[in-house]
Amino acid sequence: MRDTPRPQGTVGDTGTGPPQLRPGRALAHTPGASGSESPHRSDGRSPQTPRGARHTDPDGGPGTSPPVPGSPTFLLLFCFLGLPALLLALITWQVVVRGPLARVDERLSDALVDRHGFADFLADLGNVTVAVPVMTVVLLHVAVRARRAGRDRWWVPSVAAGVLMLLVPALVIPLKELIDRPGPPIMGPGTGWYPSGHTATACVAYGGALLVLWPWLRGPRVRGPIALVCVVLNLAVPAGLIRMGYHWPLDVVASWCLCAMLLFALWLFLRRR
Repeated sequence: MRDTPRPQGTVGDTGTGPPQLRPGRALAHTPGASGSESPHRSDGRSPQTPRGARHTDPDGGPGTSPPVPGSPTFLLLFCFLGLPALLLALITWQVVVRGPLARVDERLSDALVDRHGFADFLADLGNVTVAVPVMTVVLLHVAVRARRAGRDRWWVPSVAAGVLMLLVPALVIPLKELIDRPGPPIMGPGTGWYPSGHTATACVAYGGALLVLWPWLRGPRVRGPIALVCVVLNLAVPAGLIRMGYHWPLDVVASWCLCAMLLFALWLFLRRR
């Protein structure tokens, strides 16, 4: 029989030419191909951002390097901006028209007033002469630590909290004059008790100091007790004010709503940094 030469490139070919790709072979498995297992590009250089070094966002998608803080969720915005604003508007409306909620507030105050020395001490913790110096010490401490650590713009968090403290009288005093609510009977004649300035001072002073100090606190054993002290102080001051008859309960709640929005704004600013 006559010998028939095999076609070039068939199985078993022992020719010396370069190997050819089989028709069924996927290009994705070749080194350097797009989507291949190899981390190298077709020109032999490594990619600028290795796949394993990329950060992912909370949904698992590819993120940026370094990661950028995401936007606050709708729940956070509602709890610390929307809900306090709605409550503040509702309470203010009821106080202005002396609606059912304001009348219940007055009866509740009469039942809660019980003047004694310890309640007066708790109310004094919201004085400017007490709360502001405490905040100042914390802000100076954080600024010094940040400067020693070589932080860029080490003074910004402390200054931001200080500016927030200055906003308290700028917001509370006009509201007092605009609403012009009379105080509890024990305070005698006079108006301008809504909202509570002592409560707002305590919330922003102690809460703002905690937010600025928080990144420098290491571990739950340190953060937990300090956060608890802040919460206790912000509950103790209104309790003392109400028990002493210095403010109606709704005066305190309105200040809480206002300060929740202020502190949330400070938290957003610090979080972006």
